[in-house]
Amino acid sequence: MAVRVNPKLIDELEYFGAQDVIKCYHCGNCSATCTHSDEVFVFPRRSMRYLQMGLKTKLETSIEPWLCYYCGQCSEQCPLGAEPGESMMSLRRWLISRYDFTGISRKFFKSTKLELLFVILIALLAGIGFLFYGFGHGDIHVYDGANAFLPSHFIHAFDLWLAAAMFLFLGMNIFRMWYFIMIKSGGVHIPWWLYIKKFYLLPWHFFTQKRYAECESKIKSKVFMPWLVHLGLMLGYVIMLVLVMIFLHRLQSGPEIDWSVHALAYLATVGLLIGTIYMVKGRIKKEQVQYQKSQGSDWIFLVLLMIIVVTGVFQHICHRLGMEMIANITYVIHLMAVVPWLLRMPFTKWAHMLYRPLAMYFAGIRKNALVLEKEGAPISQPIRQAA
Repeated sequence: MAVRVNPKLIDELEYFGAQDVIKCYHCGNCSATCTHSDEVFVFPRRSMRYLQMGLKTKLETSIEPWLCYYCGQCSEQCPLGAEPGESMMSLRRWLISRYDFTGISRKFFKSTKLELLFVILIALLAGIGFLFYGFGHGDIHVYDGANAFLPSHFIHAFDLWLAAAMFLFLGMNIFRMWYFIMIKSGGVHIPWWLYIKKFYLLPWHFFTQKRYAECESKIKSKVFMPWLVHLGLMLGYVIMLVLVMIFLHRLQSGPEIDWSVHALAYLATVGLLIGTIYMVKGRIKKEQVQYQKSQGSDWIFLVLLMIIVVTGVFQHICHRLGMEMIANITYVIHLMAVVPWLLRMPFTKWAHMLYRPLAMYFAGIRKNALVLEKEGAPISQPIRQAA
């Protein structure tokens, strides 16, 4: 079967952050250094080779870029400074753009100005909309209860519609990810029951980010701080998302504190705040290799997150102190950051939080299928011995 080569693929990947791929001469140091590279999934070396050869189809159906958490060890060990870790990061951005059928991801990653324009426009429209609703239906001096400026039932309904739009795009992108990796890539037949057998890998890797924690074995550190911060940031976001989507009325009531929901909200806020500060500091100081090169999209992500966290905390304090008008104004600013944050999630780097655990899940399935195929076991039903 003919293999189509795209000689301009390296040039295309430069827009996504890959700049030194041509320096790689495949010594294998990067794969030897990586904790997670094995006999089935060999990276970064294989991905670097595909990229140099212009094998676009091989790359878009590859799962290996998602198995890399960019601890930076491969880049530090590269004798020619080919930046394999950064190349894997750029491939993940490129893959997001391949999964996205709308083409929005591609435009965002290739133009920070366009993404920033989108964020500003959506923020302004959201702010105007919330102010219009608030002045038409409530009193800016009332935060909660009757005649509230932005009542919880209205925000709750808006959040559900926003979440539906976000998950609609994410769902379609995830389907395309599954098709590329599990169907289009070929190489092994996947029995249907393996999807059920290996399903535990999805929540396990989503809630623990265990694979990132294992990067520390090569770094010889008791606690791998990037993993701990990443876990706190991700769990903080998920907890706040669940609380806002389900328990918004109890979060917004007051001024008395409802500890049954606010205790978790405080913990989530701490995780978000520490994680954001750690990442901003890392990108400013550039002491760690994974923070030495940042795209504009990365900074938009961090700035929006910082605004969301700071305004959320300040709004909460003002409400508890009875400063209702200031709380409402801060709430509008908070929502102006939340809306573009959620709408851009399916098209930007933040989608990693779903793509990575999905990749762990798909990798587990493919590995088990390869074992069955190698042993010549029937694939129509589960085989206990090949588990």
